[in-house]
Amino acid sequence: MGLVEEILLLPLAPVRGSLWVLQQIAAEAERQHYDPATVRRELAELEQRLLAGDIDEETFDRLEEQLLDRLQAAGPIGGEFR
Repeated sequence: MGLVEEILLLPLAPVRGSLWVLQQIAAEAERQHYDPATVRRELAELEQRLLAGDIDEETFDRLEEQLLDRLQAAGPIGGEFR
Protein backbone atom coordinates (compact mmCIF):
# COMPACT_ATOMS: atom_id res chain seq x y z
CA MET A 1 0.00 0.00 0.00
CA GLY A 2 2.99 2.31 0.42
CA LEU A 3 3.47 3.02 -3.31
CA VAL A 4 -0.23 3.66 -3.92
CA GLU A 5 -0.38 5.92 -0.88
CA GLU A 6 2.66 7.91 -2.08
CA ILE A 7 1.12 8.34 -5.55
CA LEU A 8 -2.17 9.53 -4.09
CA LEU A 9 -0.46 11.96 -1.74
CA LEU A 10 1.96 13.30 -4.36
CA PRO A 11 -0.10 16.45 -5.03
CA LEU A 12 0.35 17.35 -1.34
CA ALA A 13 4.15 17.13 -1.47
CA PRO A 14 4.67 20.92 -1.73
CA VAL A 15 2.45 21.47 1.30
CA ARG A 16 4.26 18.81 3.31
CA GLY A 17 7.60 20.32 2.30
CA SER A 18 6.47 23.79 3.30
CA LEU A 19 5.28 22.52 6.66
CA TRP A 20 8.63 20.87 7.28
CA VAL A 21 10.46 24.11 6.47
CA LEU A 22 8.18 26.09 8.81
CA GLN A 23 8.79 23.54 11.59
CA GLN A 24 12.55 23.89 11.13
CA ILE A 25 12.35 27.68 11.24
CA ALA A 26 10.22 27.61 14.38
CA ALA A 27 12.58 25.17 16.10
CA GLU A 28 15.62 27.35 15.30
CA ALA A 29 13.85 30.50 16.48
CA GLU A 30 12.96 28.80 19.76
CA ARG A 31 16.53 27.52 20.18
CA GLN A 32 17.91 31.02 19.71
CA HIS A 33 15.27 32.54 22.00
CA TYR A 34 16.30 30.30 24.90
CA ASP A 35 20.04 30.21 24.14
CA PRO A 36 21.79 31.25 27.37
CA ALA A 37 24.44 33.24 25.48
CA THR A 38 21.73 35.25 23.74
CA VAL A 39 19.89 35.89 27.00
CA ARG A 40 23.10 36.99 28.75
CA ARG A 41 23.89 39.36 25.88
CA GLU A 42 20.39 40.82 26.12
CA LEU A 43 20.81 41.25 29.88
CA ALA A 44 24.05 43.18 29.32
CA GLU A 45 22.38 45.37 26.68
CA LEU A 46 19.47 45.98 29.04
CA GLU A 47 21.85 47.12 31.78
CA GLN A 48 23.56 49.47 29.32
CA ARG A 49 20.19 50.98 28.42
CA LEU A 50 19.48 51.57 32.12
CA LEU A 51 22.87 53.19 32.70
CA ALA A 52 22.45 55.37 29.61
CA GLY A 53 19.07 56.56 30.89
CA ASP A 54 17.14 55.07 27.97
CA ILE A 55 14.82 53.15 30.32
CA ASP A 56 13.69 53.66 33.88
CA GLU A 57 14.23 51.31 36.82
CA GLU A 58 10.71 49.86 36.63
CA THR A 59 11.09 48.96 32.95
CA PHE A 60 14.51 47.49 33.65
CA ASP A 61 13.14 45.30 36.45
CA ARG A 62 10.26 44.04 34.29
CA LEU A 63 12.46 43.23 31.29
CA GLU A 64 15.18 41.72 33.45
CA GLU A 65 12.65 39.39 35.06
CA GLN A 66 11.47 38.24 31.62
CA LEU A 67 15.04 37.54 30.54
CA LEU A 68 15.85 35.66 33.72
CA ASP A 69 12.70 33.56 33.23
CA ARG A 70 13.96 32.66 29.74
CA LEU A 71 17.35 31.75 31.16
CA GLN A 72 15.74 29.55 33.78
CA ALA A 73 13.45 27.94 31.15
CA ALA A 74 16.57 26.89 29.23
CA GLY A 75 17.09 24.39 32.02
CA PRO A 76 20.19 22.82 33.48
CA ILE A 77 22.90 21.04 31.55
CA GLY A 78 25.18 18.82 33.54
CA GLY A 79 23.63 19.97 36.81
CA GLU A 80 24.15 23.67 36.21
CA PHE A 81 22.55 26.30 34.04
CA ARG A 82 24.00 26.93 30.60
